[in-house]
Amino acid sequence: MNEKTLRSSGRSVEVSRADKVLYPQDGITKGDIAEYYRRVGSTVVRYTDERPLAAERYPDGIEGQRIFQKNVPAHTPKWIERAPVPKKEGGETVHMICAEPAALIHLADQACLTPHVWLSRVDDLQRPDRMILDLDPSGNDLRTLRSAARSAGDLLEELGLTPFVMTTGSRGFHVLVPLRREQTFDQVRDFARDAATVLAEREPRTLTVEQRKTDRSGRVFVDYLRNAYAQTTVTPYAVRARKTAPVATPISWQELDRVEPWGFTIHDVQQRLDEHGDEWSSIGNRARSLERPRRLLDDLVPST
Repeated sequence: MNEKTLRSSGRSVEVSRADKVLYPQDGITKGDIAEYYRRVGSTVVRYTDERPLAAERYPDGIEGQRIFQKNVPAHTPKWIERAPVPKKEGGETVHMICAEPAALIHLADQACLTPHVWLSRVDDLQRPDRMILDLDPSGNDLRTLRSAARSAGDLLEELGLTPFVMTTGSRGFHVLVPLRREQTFDQVRDFARDAATVLAEREPRTLTVEQRKTDRSGRVFVDYLRNAYAQTTVTPYAVRARKTAPVATPISWQELDRVEPWGFTIHDVQQRLDEHGDEWSSIGNRARSLERPRRLLDDLVPST
């Protein structure tokens, strides 16, 4: 099998066995994934820099074993940044910090399709600057799913926050808000839980916070559980391990009603960026405090 050398951010990165097929139905190779990350890397690192990263790897392709790797392997190049991160139960995990595009090519060489990142940054791990609601459908009703994402965005705006929406490249949508780093993970998770509860109370026929799939009765699950220390979320513009190599893609709210969660792939995201830019480019300037939204939400949470 051939080797391929790609250059990015002034570095040359070797991709071994570049013609190894990772997507059997589509003929997409490791080299194709590496080339995709070379093209979009400068955009992706806006969302990975300063954040602990975990690599979702498929050394034998998407039909083979899934490896979710947090620790940085010993053979990782020295130029790639690392950060020791305390574990809740003691000890630490040394995570990669993907601070430059070339690191994404290295990850692709390791058959990492999907980088996942923390909702907090390494200089203050306990205080997230992102909060996420994951809209997880029970079936294939896109109309209800889109409505769920819209309702989540409307509620967060009602509370004074600025919501952003993203296709997951899988089955659902993510609705995310940038935060000032004032609250702990526990406080942010409590807020996300209560927001999800309000959504489910407002639309009980289509939305639920029931964690057990058997209790969802075909409704969209408003998943707030990723808002916790050491939890990760898929990185914007990351490739997913599904046929056609779909990509988790930030979209505008105006696009929501015509976009499928798996609608963008490695073949069209670069053109989208060239023509429209990054829909989340302003996210760093939209961070808000949760203090006033917390008071407003308290008035909406159903009494027990």
